[in-house]
Amino acid sequence: MSSEPIERRVSYLGDRLRAIRCKTCGKEYFETRDYCGDCGRESYGKMDNIDLFYEKGTLECCVLIDEPTNKFRKLDRFIYGIVSFHNGKIRVPARITDQLLKDNFDPALLEGREVIPRFRRRCSVGKSDVVPTISLAFTFADQYYPYQEYKIIQPTQDYELPGIVGYGVYISRFRIKDGSIERAVPFIDEDSVTAAVEAGKLALIHSGLDSRLVGKIYVGSESNPYAVKPIAAKVAQVLQLGESDGDLQAVDAIDTEFACKAASGMFKDACALVSYPRSNVNYAMVIGSDNSQAAPRGCPGGELDAFVGYGGAAYLFGKKDVIAEVEVWYSCTSDTPDFWRRDGEHYPMHGGRFTGDPAYNKHVRNAASKMMEKSNMKPSDFAYFVPHQPNPTFPVRIAKDLGFKEEQFLPAIQMPKFGNTYSGASLVGLAAILDIAKPNDQILVTSYGSGAGSDAYILRVTNQIIEKRARQKVNIKFLAENPFTEFVDYSTYRRLKQGM
Repeated sequence: MSSEPIERRVSYLGDRLRAIRCKTCGKEYFETRDYCGDCGRESYGKMDNIDLFYEKGTLECCVLIDEPTNKFRKLDRFIYGIVSFHNGKIRVPARITDQLLKDNFDPALLEGREVIPRFRRRCSVGKSDVVPTISLAFTFADQYYPYQEYKIIQPTQDYELPGIVGYGVYISRFRIKDGSIERAVPFIDEDSVTAAVEAGKLALIHSGLDSRLVGKIYVGSESNPYAVKPIAAKVAQVLQLGESDGDLQAVDAIDTEFACKAASGMFKDACALVSYPRSNVNYAMVIGSDNSQAAPRGCPGGELDAFVGYGGAAYLFGKKDVIAEVEVWYSCTSDTPDFWRRDGEHYPMHGGRFTGDPAYNKHVRNAASKMMEKSNMKPSDFAYFVPHQPNPTFPVRIAKDLGFKEEQFLPAIQMPKFGNTYSGASLVGLAAILDIAKPNDQILVTSYGSGAGSDAYILRVTNQIIEKRARQKVNIKFLAENPFTEFVDYSTYRRLKQGM
């Protein structure tokens, strides 16, 4: 079993990649210390913290590890080396991740390339241990995940209604293709926690918001690696949400659960919270993240294995510099067991045809219809419709039944490109629309969660969306058409899906 004090120190330094600099001589250290080794007592109290989390470094040297020790055996073969920051002032140990290495691979070819930190699992541990994480895993800055500067911009424009101030979508670079459907596959060191952190990171970059201003975070997921331990606490600490007080963050963090609407159901709560003047919460973050589970094909529940994906989406809500106002919402719920996973079971089960009309169709139709009825609107009043998308057919059928045209709903349906990302599914679809929407466009979003319930929202796009769009390199089109996407076979897919 891992040592809890050592684990906390490693995660405190490595999860965020913290360093320190002497104000007197400028020497930098990858460790926490009160004084400089060169300046001695003169530097006491004169050490500045350095944040490397959003920076890029250089892979100075590396080697191929082809016989890993037990804790790293599931990585198979991997690249380990030294990454330098600030022209060599800081050097850190580094594992290059997201690489399925082939025979006769020469690691020397990678030396000298720029890399960026990725938040990943560190190694394999026992089932009763804390999952170790770290940002000393790196990917190349000129490949699938490009480097993006996190530039804090002071908000300037107030809005009467709360709404989305920034968003980000994280989808892994690995895919499996079945016919016309491509599905995202996590690398061996990824899970719902790592995807949540990376999506939140992208949302902060897109918004330009200082992470210290975020007072609340919700993380919705069906695939938390823990039965008891929140994802949101890890995300809050790694992203430094709220003011920092030592190793504490002044932020309220909570996990939510309602199948695939665990995150979208919190949009209304985030809006209510940032609108309440005595909450002292000006911004709230909502993340939907899942390593969507399914039994192997041929096993009970294995039918889902043709559709599950991997990824996360994060949204920031507030009342300043809003890109899409949340005008109104409507929810409906019933006790409909169309999809479930019992405690202690690895994989979910579903009700077959029962998941259609009595479950998905009934709830989505009700929420969307009631939303339009209460708002005195009809399908032609909307530029886009975003339905929940568990498979390729359900969202198309319900959109047509409701009276929407293909040009209104097809741009939102991303399931055939990334798979069903469960809690992230409707959020990814909304991101695809926000990537292309114009000011004053109205959007109807209708999520769904098995068990069962649906939330419908009407959003109105503002002029701010054009300015902020230029800040985000990683949009849905970029993720879907990225030339560095790597496809895997079914056996590799199942191995990666199981993780470390």
